[in-house]
Amino acid sequence: MTGGTALRDRLGEVRAGIADAARDAGRDVAQISLIVVTKFHSAALVRELHALDVSDFGENRHQEAQAKAAELADLDLTWHFIGQLQSKKARQVRAYARVIHSLDRESVVDALASGESSVDCFVQLNLSDDPGRGGVQDAHLEALTERVLATSGLRLLGVMAVAPIDEEPRAAFARVRSASERVRRLAPDARYISAGMSGDYREAILEGATHLRIGSAITGNRPTAG
Repeated sequence: MTGGTALRDRLGEVRAGIADAARDAGRDVAQISLIVVTKFHSAALVRELHALDVSDFGENRHQEAQAKAAELADLDLTWHFIGQLQSKKARQVRAYARVIHSLDRESVVDALASGESSVDCFVQLNLSDDPGRGGVQDAHLEALTERVLATSGLRLLGVMAVAPIDEEPRAAFARVRSASERVRRLAPDARYISAGMSGDYREAILEGATHLRIGSAITGNRPTAG
């Protein structure tokens, strides 16, 4: 089996899995966005995926994402920044990313402020007790949401989270759904949920996820970082 055939088959399997989960959840699969995470993978792989009708790609390292976006500028791609964002890099990231999934502190929100253009974003919620992990602590979710809403140049889509490895995924995503409902009390249009990765996207869909961030289930094992 060639690499291209394997890639097409893996993508097909994931798309079928998404459709199955949506059906079981009583949801319209057309309302679920697939973001293929291409960290450590080449621009050539992104081109292959684009030829297979993938247009949304996720990266979590600014330098790598910036280089890929420049190399692939001839394609109509939507870049999603999904990693922890440094305030000093924020303006550089918004130059190529149409969606930023990882707003987790006021300094980052303030650094992204712009009176010229708008970028879509998610507030990231930390589902663990470890403050070192990305995401705002649950108790501060509303305060950060209000800061985003008061900042020019940001359009809040909703909430993002990563399920902790020591918690059953569906229970974790049920907490994300609850957090989404809290955010929507402040911003009724912020109805989207960015949750679910290669190993737990089915559970995320069952709890209302609208944006899935899937890497290795589609791309295969990541090359080692250069």
